[in-house]
Amino acid sequence: MTKVRVLLGLAGVALVVGLWFALTAPADALQGEYSRIINIHVPTIWVAYVAFVVTSVGSLMWMWKKTPKWDRLAASSVEVGVLFTGISLLTGMIWGNAVWGTAWDWGDARLTTTAVMFFVYLGYLALRNSIDDPKVRAKRSAILGIIAVVQVPLTYFAVNLFRTLHQTQSIRPDGSTMPDEMIVAMMVNLGAFTLLYVALLVARIEVAVAEEAASARDTALAGDAVKPPKLDEVRDV
Repeated sequence: MTKVRVLLGLAGVALVVGLWFALTAPADALQGEYSRIINIHVPTIWVAYVAFVVTSVGSLMWMWKKTPKWDRLAASSVEVGVLFTGISLLTGMIWGNAVWGTAWDWGDARLTTTAVMFFVYLGYLALRNSIDDPKVRAKRSAILGIIAVVQVPLTYFAVNLFRTLHQTQSIRPDGSTMPDEMIVAMMVNLGAFTLLYVALLVARIEVAVAEEAASARDTALAGDAVKPPKLDEVRDV
């Protein structure tokens, strides 16, 4: 737990620094103070992408090695990824309602693909909770974790593939549409949220290890309670 406390402490400091950058960077000329939401909205969806890619890697490694640590990594990363996807969707709705005049538009490619991705990974968690056998659960989850990751590039490039409500990327190889101060603030927050992801992932893995140990003890105790009858008892009957 010491490692988790250190990581959470570092993440907390990084988030405070990121908040300072977010509040001191200049606001967008058109969007005003609402533009500061970018310092949460973009880093959280970035973390979600990273989390789901890590899940696919963990799933692939489980299919190869069949060791529990890879299944724990995949499952723990999904939980954190779903959390940050939800935060990104919520902040996006707040931002969209203020700037676009609507919190949601199913016709927008980025919004729709992100929502689908969110519900697919919620389905991943539901799948895990519906299967008791650890090996069957790990195998079926790994298959879904490998397939579902195709949504990450689809969601990211949706703004380029389909011209809908969302604008294209603000930072591109040919330049940026944002002032340097806003870019710096966003990047600092991106680093802070990434560190938070690592801290939460490590913490969730440790919880998973403890849960597995407790489950093994309970199974052992239940087995000890069932004892075969003695031969003399059988004869008496």
